[in-house]
Amino acid sequence: MKILTTIAILFLTAAVFAEAEIGISGSVNWETMRLEAEISLDLASAGLKLPAGRTQAEALLNAEYINQLRPHFMKLQVNSSSTMGDLLMRGELSLLESDAIMKGSTSVPPAMRPDLLKMTALHSVSLSKASSALLRHTRPAPIIHTLLPVSAASYTGIIIIAAESQPMHGMRSAVLPVPCLFPKIWDSEMNLIYDRNMLEIKTSMVRYAPLKNIFQRNPSGLTDDLRQFAGEKPLKIFACGVFGINPTDIIIDRSDALLIISTEENRRLLSQGKVVIILDDSVLKYNFGD
Repeated sequence: MKILTTIAILFLTAAVFAEAEIGISGSVNWETMRLEAEISLDLASAGLKLPAGRTQAEALLNAEYINQLRPHFMKLQVNSSSTMGDLLMRGELSLLESDAIMKGSTSVPPAMRPDLLKMTALHSVSLSKASSALLRHTRPAPIIHTLLPVSAASYTGIIIIAAESQPMHGMRSAVLPVPCLFPKIWDSEMNLIYDRNMLEIKTSMVRYAPLKNIFQRNPSGLTDDLRQFAGEKPLKIFACGVFGINPTDIIIDRSDALLIISTEENRRLLSQGKVVIILDDSVLKYNFGD
């Protein structure tokens, strides 16, 4: 009996797809590494009334979730030159893989709005899990060494401050750096210091945070979550430029880069993804949809 009921719901759901007004609104928050989306269904447009139509309305929302979210998910910036959509077009990401990331969202059961005209469902997609799904290497690439190491303390994390407009490498302009899943870090001599292939574990390459999170009233200056992530003694350095088709890749001074690559302990901070990039508040979150 339950199977017959499910089949009946699916047939009825398909019949109202063409008429139903289904919308989406949401945001991408790079500080929390979450994509939040609210899917809404106008009950009248679908010819549904409560309470009899509740089950069918829920089925409609669940069935349309991926279709509604996909265009916005595909706009996520992966690196300086590519979005999720670009990876899909080049065959570096399959539709099944991208849908699996979206289906892995946490969600809140559908609920009626106070005016009883629309039903909504909330979904939250982890950008960290999206990063992990795109890490395909089985062995990490070596991190650059130096033949002339400098004396450097052992740090617990790396914090790069890039909250102001930075000179664009090779251009006579300055721009605010923006976030992406896989930013690269270069030194001022344009040696590659850090990229996704250097990670030893499937994790986010970096964490993003606003400037206020490193100017707290405590000995470390960090918020609790940043202190837990970057430790009590992080290396704090300033960006000196930005690079890439989109300004996602950070340039640091060669002298600061040497502090990182001169010791095994500090190089390991890169391979473990213990990197925080401080950006302007305006680039850390954006809204999309209705």
